[in-house]
Amino acid sequence: MSSATPPPGDAPIRLTRAGLAERDGRDVPKAPVRIVHLGLGAFARAHQAWFTGRVDPDNEWGIAAFTGRSATAADELAPQDGLFTLVERSATADRVEIVTSIVEAYDGARLDRLVDLLAAPPTALVTLTVTEPGYRLTADGEPNASDDAVIADIEALRAVFSDAASDLGGADSRPGGGPRTVLGRLLLGLEARRRAGAGPLAVVSCDNIPDNGPFVRSGVLGLAALTSPDAERWIAENVSFVSTSVDRITPKTTDADIRTVTELTGWLDAAPVVTEPFTDWVLSGAFPAGRPNWEDAGARVVDDIEPFERRKLWLLNGSHSLLAYAGTLRGHDTVAAAVADPVCRAWVNELWDEAVRHLPTTGLDLDDYRAALLDRFDNARIEHRLLQIGAEGVTKLRVRFAPVARAERTAGRSAAACARAIGAWIALLRTGRDLPDAESVAVRAALDSPDETVDRALLELIDPALAEDADFLTLVTAAVADFAAPDEKQPKETTP
Repeated sequence: MSSATPPPGDAPIRLTRAGLAERDGRDVPKAPVRIVHLGLGAFARAHQAWFTGRVDPDNEWGIAAFTGRSATAADELAPQDGLFTLVERSATADRVEIVTSIVEAYDGARLDRLVDLLAAPPTALVTLTVTEPGYRLTADGEPNASDDAVIADIEALRAVFSDAASDLGGADSRPGGGPRTVLGRLLLGLEARRRAGAGPLAVVSCDNIPDNGPFVRSGVLGLAALTSPDAERWIAENVSFVSTSVDRITPKTTDADIRTVTELTGWLDAAPVVTEPFTDWVLSGAFPAGRPNWEDAGARVVDDIEPFERRKLWLLNGSHSLLAYAGTLRGHDTVAAAVADPVCRAWVNELWDEAVRHLPTTGLDLDDYRAALLDRFDNARIEHRLLQIGAEGVTKLRVRFAPVARAERTAGRSAAACARAIGAWIALLRTGRDLPDAESVAVRAALDSPDETVDRALLELIDPALAEDADFLTLVTAAVADFAAPDEKQPKETTP
């Protein structure tokens, strides 16, 4: 699937299906839409779209992708017929290929097209890359009744569902508009499918959330219970919610990356994606309307996904968060720079030592996994920006550090590495650094507490039980003080 190198002297041309046929002799017709994706972004293209393109030789599994908050990705991809260049960037070279699995790209506000697709019998899957705050659910998976967008969606959905003959696809044109949240839009489409008698399908969350399948199921059913009992019953009986663990480091594409793609391929591509060679996808759940054979590209379908989820959240994601905060405090900008700092690298290994004590000893290849993570982090050609990782700290730290810290404390150990990681987050916040966070109001309130209670107030946002643990709080406070010390603010000598 690698794109051909253009003949010398050829002027770059826009990447389209017609362009592929004209320049490279590749006839790549659009596959019929059988997958609807919500949350079109770089990771979705580097992961689900890549997997699907790799295992669909008969061109049967087209993806219609809808953006989330911004329509930019759709505006870039639609003129290219959904095509984009994927750059696998190793430590030594770039490998490029054109991914053809996306056949339609839309602004997420295109409710008419979303409803049509979800009501169509051939549609078998809805995949999601939203991030946990984007679901607008409480920690136990219920619609957040204090969220203005959720409140507005409940009113909008009640209005459109109240008329059994209403045009669901025209929901956006009704007074007050249609739903704006991702689960509100998904529920609208599922109700259209129920009314059309189009049969069951699977919803597949591809976000870094423990038990993401049950989490999304709870949110959708909770929203349906508030807006349409008929939809609630039908979804409970006909829609499966698949849990996944996903992994592929995919930094934000830069203008330099776009120029590199043109130089390597001769294509003018407004939406290339740069990613690492490594990829992983573990799935657990039922697919009542079928799915692509993702296993042919290395995915795994398992009965028990929890160990794989915890391995990724605690080892990869946990160390990413530690590096994001501690590395920034020590003057680094990227994962590769931070992990090259021997102090940060030692802290990562100490964090992993705590985490692996609470993972199964068989089936996860933990030693190999840790070694592979360090190799991936050392790839300086993947510029994974620390402050990008550092966003949404409250939500991330709750699942990346708190469970390990609680398990360590229950076992009678200090959980010092977890305390250091949380302390790094607090220390960075106390410098005045603005870290985007859905919990920003609560974070600001904690920071405005009397100085001697700030650390406790912030820790309480992560885990109230840990905030009540005097010994653990002492370790967190000591870590905050250490990071604030002058000699800890400067980057240390790094390895070559």
